Amino acid sequence: MSMSAFRRHRRHARSLTLVLVVLAGTGVVLFLGLMAGARPMDFPGLLSALASPDGSVPSIIVWHLRLPRSLIAFCAGSGLSVSGLLLQSISRNPLAGPGLTGATSGAVAPIVVCLVFFPGLSSGFYAAIGMAGGISASMLTFWIARGGNGGPLHLALGGMTVALFLSAITTAVLLSSGPQAATLTFWLAGGFQGRSWEQLGYMLPWVLAGGIGALVCQRAVGLLAVSENLAACAGLNVAFWKPALLFVAILPVAGVVPVAGPIAFVGLATPHIAKLLKPAGAGWTIALTASLGGLMTTAADIVARSLAAPQELPVGMITAMLGGPVFIYLIQRVGASQGTQS
Repeated sequence: MSMSAFRRHRRHARSLTLVLVVLAGTGVVLFLGLMAGARPMDFPGLLSALASPDGSVPSIIVWHLRLPRSLIAFCAGSGLSVSGLLLQSISRNPLAGPGLTGATSGAVAPIVVCLVFFPGLSSGFYAAIGMAGGISASMLTFWIARGGNGGPLHLALGGMTVALFLSAITTAVLLSSGPQAATLTFWLAGGFQGRSWEQLGYMLPWVLAGGIGALVCQRAVGLLAVSENLAACAGLNVAFWKPALLFVAILPVAGVVPVAGPIAFVGLATPHIAKLLKPAGAGWTIALTASLGGLMTTAADIVARSLAAPQELPVGMITAMLGGPVFIYLIQRVGASQGTQS
């Protein structure tokens, strides 16, 4: 084996180890989460409930409340993180993400409109409605950012403008929603309270489609993340792949938002944490980002339902508190790099 092949093998082995360690950590966090909540459960009691789903109160708590909820949290975090990675890659912008490109607000606004004015609409339509809104809002954000040559700060400002406009529409609809306002407001804060196996089955295909799509397109993701010119020189049809990857990036958002609402900052922060660990290539970056996003969101959900038990805090509030400093750091870093270049 040549030295270059040996080094490549080591990098892949290291990346695999990183993913496995994160997944093992997720398993530990998930297990601890099954014991935490308004009704704490000790280790022997948890093992008993897991081993015998007999309809007892502990068994119902574990199998019908906490386990599906934790799995939904993991899937939501994974999907939003992969979405953020794809958006950052196709725009080559560290500030891109489902929230800051308007994708989340674009998905939320039409769903809220349908929930208030068309309450009889089948739940199966909400993901398609969210996808259409998310893609439209993201395309509008990218178009606005082109006025500033697509720079990071211009993209952030364009995304915030689109998000604020759509949030104003959502607020106006909420004001006319009557008794639904309280439920919708809690949903808009982002969270997994009361989610069940049915919601997991609804969300999972969209998240899997986005994750598998990203892995299938990993070569395009890696090339576009470096340079459009490099991608074109390597034979990549940039005009096709950028909108195609935008479509793939919105798939998880379309699945997550109807179930969990907007979960802030996960899609922005997690790809940067994954890149700091230096995985070997785009494929491992996608896998590590998905694993880290799932771990972070599962942990945030445990904090949200344990910190003020028996009351629950919105998960979106916890992730925003964690992701806010990351966003400030990215803004400072982008500003410093632009100052150095000038």
